[in-house]
Amino acid sequence: MSGGARVIALHGGLIALLFVLQFVLPAYHHGNLARIMVLASYAVGYNILFGYTGLLSLGHALFFAAGMYGMGLGIQHLGLTPAPALVLGLVAGAVVSGGLALLALRTTGVAFMIVTLMFAQVGYLTILYFGEYTRGDEGFVIQQAQRVLWGIDLSDPGNRYFAALILFGSCLMLSLWLVRAPFGKVLVAIRENEERVRMLGYDIFAHKLAAMVISGTIAAAAGASYGLLFGYAGASFASVQYSIFPLLWVLLGGAGTVLGPFIGTLFMFYLIDLSSGVTTAYMLIAGVALVLLTLFAPQGLMGELRRRVWRGLP
Repeated sequence: MSGGARVIALHGGLIALLFVLQFVLPAYHHGNLARIMVLASYAVGYNILFGYTGLLSLGHALFFAAGMYGMGLGIQHLGLTPAPALVLGLVAGAVVSGGLALLALRTTGVAFMIVTLMFAQVGYLTILYFGEYTRGDEGFVIQQAQRVLWGIDLSDPGNRYFAALILFGSCLMLSLWLVRAPFGKVLVAIRENEERVRMLGYDIFAHKLAAMVISGTIAAAAGASYGLLFGYAGASFASVQYSIFPLLWVLLGGAGTVLGPFIGTLFMFYLIDLSSGVTTAYMLIAGVALVLLTLFAPQGLMGELRRRVWRGLP
């Protein structure tokens, strides 16, 4: 089997495995995995900007929340059905990420991190300020009757799982196609040596802008889907921690690997879930695990697999 066929088989095999697990997992883990797939889709978007392009953003919660509130406010205040509400969430994410990219990409390094963080905080405070519409910290519930997409009740656990799987599978295969395409190879080249890519005649700004818009739109898709599938939109999803989470998930799983975001999200989710059942200091356990992984697997779990076993793993 050729290298390309093995890559397709690996990623397609993961999607097939997740499909089969729908029928065998107990209810608790069934619900957890649906949530993990949506959050992993968010991490996939983050990985395109950070893992492949080399831009460390601390403001992705802005895009996640833009999708969530674009969808949620469309249903709550505009009376939209789920399909156009989801489209509104995607458009909101694309517009916000594009607007922020035009400003933030004028900076580099630490300044880029600070600018993205600053705008994310502006987004969070905006949600709180317009609490009359957003319900601020309290957030708002999207009722079961408002979560019926084309006759399919997304509040049903089985339907919710399949919807999460469709979202994750689409984001995963889009990411795989993107990084294997010439555009993705240019992004990797920019990450490795930006000046040399510029000397070769590529438009660095245009490629970074496109990467940020794609990354932000995928994050918005995850945010809109999360709100619709789990029936809630709240300001906490726009806070700093939701900009840090995808960074941790990607670092744990392996930055610059297609499967890394899913592995990192799965690992971190269950690490916190299991340790919280043992002690109230579960974040301490999570922190120790992160330090150990940083020391002994600095490239992340999938990154170490690529370094030690499969050099061609995308």
